[in-house]
Amino acid sequence: MHVSAHVDTFARDHLPPPDEWPELRFDLPDLRYPDRLNCAEELLGHADPDRPVFRTPGRAVWTYGELRGHVDRLAHVLTGSLGVVPGNRVLLRGPTGPWLAACWLAVLKAGAVAVTVLAQQRPHELATICEIAQVRHALCDVRVVDDLAKAQVPGLRITAYGGEAPDDLLRRPAPGTPFEAVDTAADDVALIAFTSGTTGHPKGCMHFHRDVLAIADTFSRHVLRPHRDDIFAGSPPLGFTFGLGGLVIFPMRAGASALLLEQAGPRHLLPAVAEHRVSVLFTAPTAYRAMLDELDGYDLSSLRRCVSAGENLPAATWRAWHERTGLRVINGIGATELLHIFISAADEHIRPGTTGVPVPGWQARIQDADGAPVPDGEPGLLAVRGPVGCRYLADARQREYVRGGWNVTGDTYVRDADGYFRYVARADDMIISAGYNIAGPEVEDALLRHPDVVETAVVGRPDEARGQVAVAYTVLRDGARRDPAALRAFLKGELAPYKCPREFVFLDALPRTATGKLQRFRLRSDVTGSDTDDLK
Repeated sequence: MHVSAHVDTFARDHLPPPDEWPELRFDLPDLRYPDRLNCAEELLGHADPDRPVFRTPGRAVWTYGELRGHVDRLAHVLTGSLGVVPGNRVLLRGPTGPWLAACWLAVLKAGAVAVTVLAQQRPHELATICEIAQVRHALCDVRVVDDLAKAQVPGLRITAYGGEAPDDLLRRPAPGTPFEAVDTAADDVALIAFTSGTTGHPKGCMHFHRDVLAIADTFSRHVLRPHRDDIFAGSPPLGFTFGLGGLVIFPMRAGASALLLEQAGPRHLLPAVAEHRVSVLFTAPTAYRAMLDELDGYDLSSLRRCVSAGENLPAATWRAWHERTGLRVINGIGATELLHIFISAADEHIRPGTTGVPVPGWQARIQDADGAPVPDGEPGLLAVRGPVGCRYLADARQREYVRGGWNVTGDTYVRDADGYFRYVARADDMIISAGYNIAGPEVEDALLRHPDVVETAVVGRPDEARGQVAVAYTVLRDGARRDPAALRAFLKGELAPYKCPREFVFLDALPRTATGKLQRFRLRSDVTGSDTDDLK
């Protein structure tokens, strides 16, 4: 690794040991970055200052020049009155919008480490993230600052933005001069993205400055192939790396612009596309399915690229969207551990029902539990490697994800004789619902904080609209009322709403082995409609 610019060395000190890293590949010329690299400066420094970069539903438009001015001012505030030094972790929280994106860029330009979280996340979740990443600074939209304050993180300095207070981030005095980007190493940690594993305990995925550019110089450049005049939009928030790439990194790397929507559900996307002439759309299969019935009311002639990720895209959904719009959805699989999409296909190379082929710059194979490749046509574990790799923040699960130099994603796939990869199922206990990852054990931990809950297990049930929904099998204390609404209301105070189970099944006892181990397979067979009698 190169000489770090970080004064606060926490992130680099807590990288996994080198022998636990995956093998990194820089096979494309575009991926051979200089030793010193600040990705925010790279994204901002080469664009035409007069071209638009961010748009809002109210038709406000920021140019690249205006964005650079805002970022420089925020970086001066960060390193001045707020006392942020290179390497400090800075939590970013707010609805998707230009100011959140500007804060992200300013944190990186100042050499600090961005920790972007969802505006939906609750105090308990935020406190855990802050503890793991040792966060001491936070920039938070004033509208969602209360939950962050309730997290009661020791030593956390919260600075709100978008309000009327004199100490608001956007009102603080700062020099009007350009901010010289901190001379970070290409392999200095730029961001920590959190994902929930099957244990429910979130994992911090550390990504370097060069990684931020690498996802644009692989998937975006070679598969998506954006134009300068493209207008990007989509549903994933910036707290997800799917959204961070699709709505900030990819358009900026191409000199294009993005429409940033605070409300981006299926019923918001179609009118936004029609009104703002969106040409590149990022969302989950669930949203494409939901929008099919509403297409007739909107002019979608501006759309030329539709990207789907976050969950498996069924062939029927692909064909229905293509039949109605003439557009071929670009399917893809990515992971927070690898920052963005690494298997995909576009245009005439798309085969409905498959995810695609390895993105240029990436390699993929199917292997068994021992790491040996399996023949084409047989299911096994998906393993990938490329310019970005998994580096968990001080987490023993690094050895589970990285095996023999490959990133093993936890997905079961089949590769066909033509090299196309087809999704089979998750290989772990993760529930993927409408593009959101829900760790059953995390929901279980939250439910167990309810005084009436004795034990619980949360598994996924197949659902036509959402892919899966979470079902909570729950045992209550004697005499407690079996009230799903009360449990759901309690959970909404503990977890982001998308993690709350759609269904509660009350049992007298959970199925266990003679040694007391929970038999999750029996619950899964129950939610698929079989072997139910002995569970009741």
